[in-house]
Amino acid sequence: MDLCDKRVACEGSRAPLAETMRPRTLADVVGQRHLLDPGKVLCTAIEQDRVPSIILWGPPGSGKTTIAMVIAEMTRARFVPYSAVLGSVKDVRRIVSQAKDLKAAGKERTILFVDEIHRFNKAQQDAFLPSVEAGDITLFGATTENPSFAVISPLLSRSRVFSLDPLGEEDLLQLLYSALDDEKKGLGSLGLAIDDEAAKSVVSAARGDARQLYNILDLAARHAEETGASVITPDIIEEASQTRTILYDKAGEEHYNVISAFIKSMRGSDPDAAVYWMVRMMEAGEDPLFILRRMLIFASEDIGNADPHALMVANAADEAFRRVGLPEGRIIMSQAVVYLACAPKSNASYMALMNAQKDVNEKGALGVPLKLRNAPTKHMKKWGYGDGYRYPHSEGGHAAGETYLPDELEGRRYYFPTRRGIEARIDDRLKALRKDGSREDSAEVTDRVKKK
Repeated sequence: MDLCDKRVACEGSRAPLAETMRPRTLADVVGQRHLLDPGKVLCTAIEQDRVPSIILWGPPGSGKTTIAMVIAEMTRARFVPYSAVLGSVKDVRRIVSQAKDLKAAGKERTILFVDEIHRFNKAQQDAFLPSVEAGDITLFGATTENPSFAVISPLLSRSRVFSLDPLGEEDLLQLLYSALDDEKKGLGSLGLAIDDEAAKSVVSAARGDARQLYNILDLAARHAEETGASVITPDIIEEASQTRTILYDKAGEEHYNVISAFIKSMRGSDPDAAVYWMVRMMEAGEDPLFILRRMLIFASEDIGNADPHALMVANAADEAFRRVGLPEGRIIMSQAVVYLACAPKSNASYMALMNAQKDVNEKGALGVPLKLRNAPTKHMKKWGYGDGYRYPHSEGGHAAGETYLPDELEGRRYYFPTRRGIEARIDDRLKALRKDGSREDSAEVTDRVKKK
């Protein structure tokens, strides 16, 4: 009797749904198609039984353990699960010794699956190296932390890192409905249905985590059984998860409304509102990396050179979050959001892009002036490539009056710095350098772009 049979054989003593629904083959794995679709590196390695030691890096519930178990099953390897939280180096040595004996006897190879490998310190991780190098074990490490920081370099160099994504909404809905329909491994024997809003609530509360989805659904099914309900409703989901579901459809209007409010609050220099909208998105299950991407764009588009440090802060927040993860990563995000909201604002760099793009689109690929062309060959020099070019460093750092645009656009200006923050200093410098007076008024250029 396997695990799935045991689940339904014992009334009132079901095994966790996350375990009974765990896939057994690659075809059953939902999500991670960038790794598991035919022709992808990991899929090919599994099919050819040439899987090296690997590090599976991804958020909770993204399928790290499942993929490791499927690989062991498909390659007929001995799978030994091991927790870096509960185990010790002594346990590792015992497992390795058994693996050596099996290898010497010509029997199955051993896959040692170390969950939360980042919790091992350097000395403990060093204990794996000799066995990995000798081929006594194939090491599969699972981590939610960036391996570049969490795993020692010698172990990384002997392993292949595969990055897993959080499961998307469609992936989670597929898992949910499969669990409700499957009579052997899932909840199909209960005859339960679920309405659309309840399904969205489960997916939202799961936040990309398949295990969390199964846990909520399992509790909801138990609650429905106890109350005699045949349809799982949002109220049952709320009761089962003990959390208030927040209106936020990541694929619908509310998603765009909230992210718009978030950006406009930062643009309007209101840190309180900006943090509020950030928390609204986080609590509703929005992908933190999506929010961080928007912050990176905002730092350049709406702050720009008024405070160049804003982009550095946003980028540092993105990198730090990827290393720390949730829940502590929210503190980093809040710090960055407050900085961006309070920073001086300028969209001058963004407008420079739009202004230049308009000329490129309207006038096409204008010829590069001969003086600006590279002349790597004698023929090019003979044709006049590079003739007349003035080297700024030979003229005190600036070749006064020199032009660098195509002849048809000579005198055109795209970038008009504001007088806010550091950009005021940039404006002063450009005014000092541009002594020829041939510039368009910024309002005229902005009008041209708006009329496009």
